[in-house]
Amino acid sequence: MSTHKEKNLYYLDELSNYEVADEDKDVIGWEVLDKNEIKIGKVDNLLVSKSQERVVYLDVEVNTDIIATNHTPYGKSTTGGVHEFLNKDGENHLIIPIGLAHLDLGRKIVYTEQVDFNRFAETKRIERGTQFDRDYEVAILNSYNRPETEVDYELDDNFYDNINFRKNRL
Repeated sequence: MSTHKEKNLYYLDELSNYEVADEDKDVIGWEVLDKNEIKIGKVDNLLVSKSQERVVYLDVEVNTDIIATNHTPYGKSTTGGVHEFLNKDGENHLIIPIGLAHLDLGRKIVYTEQVDFNRFAETKRIERGTQFDRDYEVAILNSYNRPETEVDYELDDNFYDNINFRKNRL
């Protein structure tokens, strides 16, 4: 999926010399709930920016209910009226920007106060471990932001600065 020559994001398990800092929680394996406390899935991995030395996204293996939800199976027209298939078999992961994630330490869950089950069900998924590009990141951010807020991240040179990240150190 990635066409960029220089890789920016890494899955934590790809980086042998990195780990979650002692003062932060390693949430891998924790359940993820939407804003209505409906189970979305579980955190399978963390996506980190080596240059920023922090976690940027949670990689979530989605619940089968998300996959089974009747959603529009085609994305926007790519060229000449042809539609791209949104989610294919085997694509059972999605990313959540760390700025949307909140922790309930007592219950060991991750939750969001902004995104509901239907929005997650309509969001473009990926296969486990997929190396994705900025276009996928933009699609995800725009998916989570619609329709309340229309943000065009593609036009902003400070792409990562637009996300209210929780400070994590690797």
